[in-house]
Amino acid sequence: MSLVSPSFNAPAMGDYAYDWALVDVETSGLMARRDRVLSVAVITIGPDGEQTGEFSTLLNPGCDPGPVEVHGLTVERLQGAPTFDQVAGRIGAMLQGRVLVAHNAQFDYDFLAHEFARARMWLPVSQRLCTLALNRQVDPPTDDMKLGTLAAHYGVSRQRAHDALDDTRVLAGILRASLREAARLDLPLPLVTCPPRAESQFTPKPAKTPCAYRNPGRLTPGGPLQQGMKVAITGETAHARAELVGRAVAAGLNMMTSVSRHTSVLVTNEPAADSAKARRALAEGVPVVDERTFLRLLADVRPGTAHETTAARVAPVTEPEAEQVGPVGPVSTTTSAVPTPEAAASPCVPVPAPRPSEPSAGTSGKPLAGRRVLVLGGVHADAAAARTRVVELGGSAAINLSASVTDVVLLPGGEGDRRMRRITALELPVHDLHWLASPTATDQRAGALRPQEPHVMPRGGVIDLPMPHGGPAPQWYVTAGWTPQSDCEIDVIAFLLDEDEQVTSDEDFIFYGAPESPAGTARLLTGGPAEQTIALDLASLPPATRKIVIAAAIDGAATFGTVGAIQIGTAPGSSGAPLARATLDAATTERTMLLAEIYRRGPLWRLRAVGQGYDYGLDTLARGYGVDIAD
Repeated sequence: MSLVSPSFNAPAMGDYAYDWALVDVETSGLMARRDRVLSVAVITIGPDGEQTGEFSTLLNPGCDPGPVEVHGLTVERLQGAPTFDQVAGRIGAMLQGRVLVAHNAQFDYDFLAHEFARARMWLPVSQRLCTLALNRQVDPPTDDMKLGTLAAHYGVSRQRAHDALDDTRVLAGILRASLREAARLDLPLPLVTCPPRAESQFTPKPAKTPCAYRNPGRLTPGGPLQQGMKVAITGETAHARAELVGRAVAAGLNMMTSVSRHTSVLVTNEPAADSAKARRALAEGVPVVDERTFLRLLADVRPGTAHETTAARVAPVTEPEAEQVGPVGPVSTTTSAVPTPEAAASPCVPVPAPRPSEPSAGTSGKPLAGRRVLVLGGVHADAAAARTRVVELGGSAAINLSASVTDVVLLPGGEGDRRMRRITALELPVHDLHWLASPTATDQRAGALRPQEPHVMPRGGVIDLPMPHGGPAPQWYVTAGWTPQSDCEIDVIAFLLDEDEQVTSDEDFIFYGAPESPAGTARLLTGGPAEQTIALDLASLPPATRKIVIAAAIDGAATFGTVGAIQIGTAPGSSGAPLARATLDAATTERTMLLAEIYRRGPLWRLRAVGQGYDYGLDTLARGYGVDIAD
């Protein structure tokens, strides 16, 4: 698979004059490759902020309209409406040459791209702006980032929720207010470059059938196959490969696309072949059988042990047990070890985890509780130590200037930071390093605090993810953000791992080349050149998935030491209130970084802030988790 990432376009600072095309779609579901657009609205706005055009229509999707209780679009209402291909030309003309704007823009962009593809047309969009991502940068003191909440905050009237035209008119008011706030804070716009859409590139393969059984280990000489065994096939076979895989899956075996030390057996008619799988099997001591033997063993596959399932319930407030942080042991600043199962099995010293609590708890009584502190200047090690001290004092360490910043700590050289001019204009309190020894917080600025501040997680901290007692479980969104970079690109990736800390197939590796798992349970979302999100439907993951590792990698020669701190935030839903936030900045020479782990613990899912780096690149990290990367 290819590990070449797309590029982004960062506009000049303070340049907010664009031709905009604001879009909202109502859809029959949440998966763009499967579901359809039921209604669409487009409003065009010029660089001066004045509206220049408006269009909206219902659409006949030719299928079940889905959740009518949400959008109110019944089959009867959609009868007689045009099909998308009948209005695609008009919509395309309004989008041409303009920046597409939407709230959760990737959702609307993906649906439009698939509808244009079905109409055998290209979506004429080269850039998009997400007002959700823009407001995450602005960080207003709102309960969440939902469209209605932001409308109330910015004083924009709303008539009918989930009506495409009214939502687009509301979006226009939010865009104008958000741009004013971005200009006040001197923030760069998080514009995303949109390459031409190739349908085959963005449509995942059919999902692999999850194996219901745990891996019992390797095939013993003369012994039987057992359900859950990991089996790989390489080389030419007398029977069709699809037939062999289908029969093995039906028998309860776990068919793999690569070989690791956890592989139970490799099937090949040419054991001396110079394939990557054969070489790895030889190096790891994996048993090898030929096709004929494998077919004989398939006739008598012994019962296996089923995976445990996770029941959705509200997480209790308990002290988590100490355990290793990542696939290579405890959190460390720098290590060159590859994340292999051998390393995972080695002894390690666990990192103490904080007691999980409500998001605003755990810091009460500390001098910086509820405050958000931006550190400027200093060498990286000193700035990282200052941010760590902020967290120890109960505060939250900011990496960019936003509306929620309450204090600024100035280290040597910080006075030359370009943000100081804006900080002075905003009259933010500015302190030197000595302030962190015994801080005395000034009165909180009016409106600076949310009713419920996110839980501040230290490096290595663990919290339980709450699940509802009734109703559908939320999707969880883990968003990583950093200071905009001019000389490198950062890519966020995710690995869906089994009990052996391995992917069960290459499709369990989510990255820019494969941004969505086949079943849609894990997705990579891009909110801008300095923000990417992994969206997870934990309730729909197969029982074999025991852990999700979220990481970041740098494309090029730069390191995370030069990038600086990375902030991760976790929220239920794309625009939900953040449950937890962590700032990770202990890196020096690393090119890949484990940001967070979400893992099963009995009936619960838990989140750990990791912050562990490696000097090697993404290809080596992926191979360590069992992804088949071509040399």
